[in-house]
Amino acid sequence: MIIESLLDTDIYKFSMMHVVLHQFPGAEVEYRFKCRTPDVDLKPLARELEREIEQLCSLSLDPEELNFLASQRYFKSDFIEFLRLFHLQSRFVEIGEQDDQLSITIRGPWLHTILFEVPLLAMVSELYTRMRYPSEDLAEARRRLAQKVEQVRALDRPDAFVFADFGTRRRFSRAWQDEVVTTLAREIPESLRGTSNVRLARALGLVPIGTMAHEFIQAAQALGPRLAETQRFAFEIWAREYRGDLGIALSDTYSLKAFLRDFDMYFCKLFDGARQDSGDPIVWGEAMIAHYRNNRVDPRTRRLVFSDSLTIPRAAEIWYRFRDRIQVSFGIGTHLTHDTGTEPLNIVIKMTRCNGQPVVKLSDSPGKVVSTDPAYLAWVRQAFDVPEGS
Repeated sequence: MIIESLLDTDIYKFSMMHVVLHQFPGAEVEYRFKCRTPDVDLKPLARELEREIEQLCSLSLDPEELNFLASQRYFKSDFIEFLRLFHLQSRFVEIGEQDDQLSITIRGPWLHTILFEVPLLAMVSELYTRMRYPSEDLAEARRRLAQKVEQVRALDRPDAFVFADFGTRRRFSRAWQDEVVTTLAREIPESLRGTSNVRLARALGLVPIGTMAHEFIQAAQALGPRLAETQRFAFEIWAREYRGDLGIALSDTYSLKAFLRDFDMYFCKLFDGARQDSGDPIVWGEAMIAHYRNNRVDPRTRRLVFSDSLTIPRAAEIWYRFRDRIQVSFGIGTHLTHDTGTEPLNIVIKMTRCNGQPVVKLSDSPGKVVSTDPAYLAWVRQAFDVPEGS
């Protein structure tokens, strides 16, 4: 059994679920799986994946797990009571084949499907590594992990270089993620400030780190006002729910240009910072610093979180560029939990519909665009003034 706790997921799934319970309890959604790695056949995993999903759906949160969630200052008591009764339902997940590829479709109430994404991706990743690398002994992985520790220690101010583990969904295995995060917490505790994984945060006494994902802003396309205003609507809803807490805004659902247009002086002063998940991090960081200054906010009081395909050396390069001008931190995923000498899968599960209509993600990287409806994609590009190829 790969997933043994409903806490074996990212904290931002719970923080978004909290908003869904209070603001959009009747929303219906669809998510679809995509493997971006070419020439990989995942169809042989289907039957075992179905068995893992059935086991996942047998889980519920025990009192100690609920107490840990309740200890997070931003969760209200009614949410904890809802989770006391909650379990996932396999009837919302369909496993099949499409275009000779493994297909996974999640369809149902947003409130009851939002927790599927991360465990399903972790299942696919671990089932694939078992099939592809059945005798991997992790000696090379441990050598590389030790090298990462030394890379951090070699920085001129390692205690000021802070990052979190964001590696649950594409990890080599649950056991390896456990070893990685345990090692980092022991060897460089001043740099490892937390993990997105709630189970590991609880087990190791770390801070669970995360706020919102693209799906939250995408869903606003169906739940908010006219299309061009939906990103601002999503940020307003988030601020209304958390009243200044969990104040890192995701910047690339449509594009940096569209984000800067919507993230006006009000949001610059209201949110603690922003997260970059696509595009050029240097261009993005410079643009954010200039944007804060233009909106009469001292950048040194705000935080930039970088989380796009990072390695320790790349994160250090970004840190040296910005550390004296704005607060900087990093979310590092696959480079931590699947840098084993084997080839990790590039897999995602993204929201594609909400309340019966398509939703899209544009991104600042063309390869990360999510859309199943070309006509609607063109409409979103027009609404947010993001021409194709820009």
